[in-house]
Amino acid sequence: MAEEKGMNPYSGERVETDGIYMTEWGREELLKRGDVFPSDVMIGDTEWKLVSLPTDEEQQAINKNRGEKRGVRFHAKSGDR
Repeated sequence: MAEEKGMNPYSGERVETDGIYMTEWGREELLKRGDVFPSDVMIGDTEWKLVSLPTDEEQQAINKNRGEKRGVRFHAKSGDR
């Protein structure tokens, strides 16, 4: 009989792997690497379990959003060029 020895992530911890995670009560949510596991509305802090990896379309959307420019940086002209 195999027993699970590792602990699942808990609310407030950082997400290490993109994927669909489920709470103890069965609520599923797509989370990206670097996000923070949210608290459950009904039970507060909870344990999260990775139930599936994102589909190709979801992964492309995640990667596209990761590469977005957050704003334009302008450089001041100083001196002669």
